[in-house]
Amino acid sequence: MPMNGFFLEERPSLGLAGFRVAAAATVGLHVIPTFFQMRDNYLAGSFREYNPSFFPTWALEWADRSPDWLVWAMAGVFLVSWAAFLAGLFTRPAGVLLDLSCYYFYARNSLHIGTLSYDILLVTMFLLVITPYPGDCFSLDCLIRGEPEPWRRKRPFFIQRLLQIQLASTYFFTGLAKITAGGNWLVDNPYWYLMNGPALGIIKEFPGRGFLAAHPRLCWLIGAGVIICELNMAWLLFWRRTRPFAIALGFLFHVLLLATMHVPTIFFFLFPPMLLLFVEPETLLGWVEAGRRRRARLGRDRLVFDGACGFCRASLARILALDLSGRIEPVDFRSQDVSSLHPSLTPEACHARIQLLEAGGRLSSGFSVMRRLSLRLPLAWPLAPLLNLPGLRRVGDPVYDWVARHRFNLLHRFRACRDNACLGRSA
Repeated sequence: MPMNGFFLEERPSLGLAGFRVAAAATVGLHVIPTFFQMRDNYLAGSFREYNPSFFPTWALEWADRSPDWLVWAMAGVFLVSWAAFLAGLFTRPAGVLLDLSCYYFYARNSLHIGTLSYDILLVTMFLLVITPYPGDCFSLDCLIRGEPEPWRRKRPFFIQRLLQIQLASTYFFTGLAKITAGGNWLVDNPYWYLMNGPALGIIKEFPGRGFLAAHPRLCWLIGAGVIICELNMAWLLFWRRTRPFAIALGFLFHVLLLATMHVPTIFFFLFPPMLLLFVEPETLLGWVEAGRRRRARLGRDRLVFDGACGFCRASLARILALDLSGRIEPVDFRSQDVSSLHPSLTPEACHARIQLLEAGGRLSSGFSVMRRLSLRLPLAWPLAPLLNLPGLRRVGDPVYDWVARHRFNLLHRFRACRDNACLGRSA
């Protein structure tokens, strides 16, 4: 493959956007639990260790002198930026703040979060935040932009390629360390020693541990097999013919690792999603398109809106950005006879409220449409618990109706209606 095709081509960023969610979840699962013991982990008087091989001396000294109020403030910065990065709100600045706060707590105390896996996570986060487009899909930024079908948008592929190289290199050098460092797995049998280690050691109590502990030759063969897989994982992942096998092998490896050993959870929550970055973006897009065609054959829900209103068109674009499966079919009541779809769909009713006619025949209007969409669109499921709270309709209906009544006057300065076209067409 030519170098410009390996790095500089533009391809759909669907996989990278999904990986942002996985990376954010991994950061939260790894760091947030350490906040439950702030006094023991980070505040004045806590027992702390430092990693001078990772940080310069001045950074460690500055973090060590941090007063408690700054530690609490940085915890707040972490939580806010983490939630924003996870949701894809102001994705890039949120990611920068999240990365910086991760470095701060790592410098403050490497005892609780300072591991090789955490170093890998920080490098991964850095690669994500230097690009402006990890929030192209599955993000609030995408909804704010109102870009329908954002998964089709092509972006430079080099960041995803660098993440692929990072993972492949990690496997290779992990395997290399097993045959070059102390405790060489080929001339010794560390895996057998682990099987015979103390009950509270690095190995968990799992079915078959006793059998392995009694068979050193089998343990050596397992160790040699792990080395072979790790050393060859790079070319297995990058060669298309062996890529599906390598991805499946990687998933199996991390599941077994988590089931048999006390290892940092980052290995399980970060590496399998990184393996999925090797799935071709066009393949992911093909799966999406196949699902949308299947939905079209089964029948789609018709969303009846006011095509003469810019505010309504912008709202529709945000709904379509959530419709990955192609469940929604937009219908402009001004350009189609909607009464043929359902007797209740009159021009007056459609002018007053947005209408949702589901494939099964159920008709909803106004605020109830928002509630139904939150249940029917998987990307909107995070909103479902809030929108479907019992009794919320008492507030939701009047608020929706007020907005609908004033969309042609008070709201005509909305950015989607700056030409006042919707105001002019309301007559």
